[in-house]
Amino acid sequence: MDYGEMKRYLSSRVQERLGYVKDVTDEEVEAVIDEVLLQERELIVWPVALRRRLQKEIFDSLRRLDILQIFVEDADITEIMINGPEQIFVEKNGQIQSLDIHFDSSERLLGVIQQIVAGCNRTVNTANPVVDARLPDGSRVNVVMEPVALNGPIVTIRRFPKEPITMGRLVELQAISREAADFLRDLVRAGYNIMVSGGTGSGKTTFLNALSEFIPNDTRVITIEDSAELQLQGCNNLVRLETRVSNGEGCETIDIRQLIRTSLRMRPDRMIVGEVRGGEAFDLLQCLNTGHDGSMSTAHANSAADLLSRLENMVLMGMDLPLTAIKKQIAAGIDVIVHLSRMRDRSRKVTEIVEVEGFYEGEIRWHPLFLFREASSQSGQVTGQWVEEGQLWRTRKLLAAGLLPGAME
Repeated sequence: MDYGEMKRYLSSRVQERLGYVKDVTDEEVEAVIDEVLLQERELIVWPVALRRRLQKEIFDSLRRLDILQIFVEDADITEIMINGPEQIFVEKNGQIQSLDIHFDSSERLLGVIQQIVAGCNRTVNTANPVVDARLPDGSRVNVVMEPVALNGPIVTIRRFPKEPITMGRLVELQAISREAADFLRDLVRAGYNIMVSGGTGSGKTTFLNALSEFIPNDTRVITIEDSAELQLQGCNNLVRLETRVSNGEGCETIDIRQLIRTSLRMRPDRMIVGEVRGGEAFDLLQCLNTGHDGSMSTAHANSAADLLSRLENMVLMGMDLPLTAIKKQIAAGIDVIVHLSRMRDRSRKVTEIVEVEGFYEGEIRWHPLFLFREASSQSGQVTGQWVEEGQLWRTRKLLAAGLLPGAME
């Protein structure tokens, strides 16, 4: 038998030995695998390294993510993309590459999917073919199945660093200048409401995590997410809330809007909403305008100016309000917008830091504080500098926090 056939044969023998017992520990599974491998005479002539690999892969297929496990454990991989059982891609060091491995069958891939979603009390099937989940290490998982996905089950896994990236590390990576980072540090400490915008994969969640290290330790923080992936740093009084989808067992859906309303009764000092995509933007604005200074959130947008327009549309998705009233709420609630972009060399950079001035003559007024000015490309790398374009106008919070002596609003 070749390697693949031997793996399938031994896996079936291990499963027969385990039977239908559910409460089996990892140690017991490993013991059964070792026993089965020792009984297989053909393996005597196999190299030790190959037998160890076989042992690990059989264990991963039974208790982990099968052939994906090795990539989930690779710190250099940031994205795993599965387009059906035959096609698997990964993003490693900013480059997308195809893998020469595949699942044995669609059934095996479906088994891994069910294992993932069951781990966070979610369900996925033909009646509910789209679901967001997470892995135990915090990686974000999106699953799309038939009949929505035409080429088989689609799984996208977004991995995050085991250790949250600090603002200092972002400066080292040239994602932001030291001056701009220090400026944002003071804004977070003083309780400015900050929105982080950017496109897919631009690093919004990573940047939000980095900002959190500047939140004072004596602050009560509540996070609200679709799938819990934030890794806030240094927050001692932290409450983490996650949405829930309905299932066939009588559990009703609990969405972000409900969690935001509930959190208002939990005595929060600051609220962090992982991402706003629809009508929950209205509830977020209510929080920003009711004394929860220092709250933060993220949203998809092409620029800081585009974010303001998108927020207007998102609020209209949830509430039938006059556009003027919506603009006033946005202008009063949001102090600063930080926009991130993914550059052509795959690096991620803060390209805009914008202050929202207020609402004047029917429009939201804003002006740039820092802008990234590209200088040149060296060996394919995007280089440049962050230029201070303007001064902060709304300095009352900095003054109240003692970070700007003598300043006036």
